[in-house]
Amino acid sequence: MNTTASRQFTLKPGTVDDAAPLALLHTTVANHLTDVHGTGPWSSKTSEKGMLFAMRTSKVFVARLDGELVGTLRLTTKKPWAIDTSYFSDSKKPVYLLAMAITPARQRQGIGRMCLEEAARIAREWPADAMRLDAYDAKAGAGNFYTRCGWKETGRASYRGAALIYFELLL
Repeated sequence: MNTTASRQFTLKPGTVDDAAPLALLHTTVANHLTDVHGTGPWSSKTSEKGMLFAMRTSKVFVARLDGELVGTLRLTTKKPWAIDTSYFSDSKKPVYLLAMAITPARQRQGIGRMCLEEAARIAREWPADAMRLDAYDAKAGAGNFYTRCGWKETGRASYRGAALIYFELLL
């Protein structure tokens, strides 16, 4: 059951005032994944300084439900270091989705799906012709989620010891 149907969902660009709360959100999600799945590449803490850097190098978005911060994601046209473009369809203007996180208390309520739908809308307006991402190929990864949301798996690779699954959504 989608408990967010009658509530106000927004995905808006973050501001410097959001940096500290977003760092806390990322760290909370990392701690939750570590508690549930053990230590892994998902166990990294995020600092306010790190979020401010992310805001300078990409577009950071804040997801809110009735004003409550419930998630975040980043969009960028710059290829991330862990992405091997040979695994993806030809694209003239890809956008990369990075660092999506939904607060643990709000997971499995449709917020992640709404974030992806809104991110695709934003990417189309960018304009982009494809969205790409990587997910951990582990129980702590979100590969099944992306598949359920209509993203196509394009390959699997390992980067610096982390097993990854690549996904794309053609726009």
